[in-house]
Amino acid sequence: MGGPAPPPWPFRMRLNLFARLFAGILGLVVSLPPAAGGQAAPTIGQQREGVLFWTQAQREARFPRMYTLFPSDRAAHGAHVRALPHGRPLDVDGRDASAWLADYMERYHIAGVMVLQDGHVRLQRYAKGFGPEQRWTSFSVAKSVTSTLLGIALQQGYIRSMDDTLGSYIPELRHTAYADVTVQQLLTMTSGVRWNEDYADARSDVAQMYLGACVDGRAHVLSYLAKLPRQWPAGTHFNYNTAETDLLGILVQRATHRSLAAYLSQTVWQPYGMAADAYWIKDECDGSDTGGSGLSATLGDYARLGQFMLEGGRIDGKPTIAEAWLQGAVRQQTGVDEPDRGYGYLWWTDDDGSYAAIGIFGQLVYVDPARKLVIAQVGAWPQATSKELIAGRRAFVAAIKRAVDHEHARPSP
Repeated sequence: MGGPAPPPWPFRMRLNLFARLFAGILGLVVSLPPAAGGQAAPTIGQQREGVLFWTQAQREARFPRMYTLFPSDRAAHGAHVRALPHGRPLDVDGRDASAWLADYMERYHIAGVMVLQDGHVRLQRYAKGFGPEQRWTSFSVAKSVTSTLLGIALQQGYIRSMDDTLGSYIPELRHTAYADVTVQQLLTMTSGVRWNEDYADARSDVAQMYLGACVDGRAHVLSYLAKLPRQWPAGTHFNYNTAETDLLGILVQRATHRSLAAYLSQTVWQPYGMAADAYWIKDECDGSDTGGSGLSATLGDYARLGQFMLEGGRIDGKPTIAEAWLQGAVRQQTGVDEPDRGYGYLWWTDDDGSYAAIGIFGQLVYVDPARKLVIAQVGAWPQATSKELIAGRRAFVAAIKRAVDHEHARPSP
C-alpha cells in the first residue's frame, strides 16, 4: 500500500479513538512471536495491515527486509549491468550539497537519495546503516511498476486493448460491479465502484482488504472487491483504491501466465541491466504478487527504473512498451483536486511534464524529461504522509531542478 498525499491518498493520521485502539492492538499483534498453546497466530494479511502502525524504529529496521518478512517472489537480474557513471557533482542553491543533503535526510528519515542527469549520477547519499547493496520496500511505487508491466503486456499482445473489460480476463468478476469496467478505467482509478480508503476509520475498506479469511483459493482482493456495489458511473469519478491495483496485478499475471516478479525480470530487470535482484510480496491466498505494493529493490535500481522510463521504455533502441500506454501513462488523465497535479496510468503527473511513482513513508521515483533528470528516494517518514512531509519532498525536488537550471543559465567558461 502507499501513495503520495491527502487528498486523494488519505492516511490522514488524525485517527479517532477507535482507530488508535485498532492500530495499537494490531501493531502489537504483528510484533509478537508465533502464538503458542493453540492461540491463532496473525495471518499474513493481518501482518501486512499492521505495517502501517509500526514504530519508527521498526520501520527503519524492517523496510530493508520486507521481502524476508513476507512470502515473496524474486525478480532476477542478469549478467549485464547498466552502468551509472558519475557526473560532475551537483551544486544546490549555492550551498555545500553534502551538508544540505545530510540535513534533509536526517530531518525526514531518508535512507537514500540518488539523482541522475542524462544517465550520470550527479548526487547520491546513503544514511548510516543502509548501502548500495541493500533493498528497500517501495509501497505505491509498485503501482506504477505494475502499470508499466501492463503497458509491456499490451505491446507483446497479452492484453488486446485498454478498452477490454476486466471480466474478459478475470472470470470471477463477471457478475460483480467490475464486470464491465475497462482496463483503462482501472489504470486511472475511475472504476466507479464504492471504496473507502480512509485510515481514520479502522472499518474502512483499505483497513479490511487483507484481513479476511482466504475463500476458494482466491486472492484477498478478489473476494473483497466482488462484494462491493457501484457508486458512480464508470469513468466519471477518480477514487484512489489500493485494492484495484492489486486487481491490475492479477490481470497482468493472468494474461501473461507469469508472476509480476518473473515478468518484470524477463522484460525489464534483465534486459535493461538492473544490478541486483528485486523481490515482490505475494498474496497469501493464491500466491499472486500484489500489484499495489510489496516491491523491494536497491536505490540504484529504482534510479535505473526512472531512467528506463525517461528513455521511453526502449531497450537497445527497441520499444518495449505499447505506444498507446506511453501516450497516456505519464500525462494527466484525471484531476486529483491538487493544483498543477494530475493522474495518468498509475503515475502521478505535474503540469511541467514531469511524472512520478510515489509511495507512502517517503518513497519516490521522479522523472523530469525536460531536464533529463531522475530522482530516486527511499525512506521511513515518521508518518505515512502529511502536508509537512510532502512539502519537504517537493522542496527537495524543486531545489534539484533549480540547480540544474542554474547550470544551464551560467555562461560557458
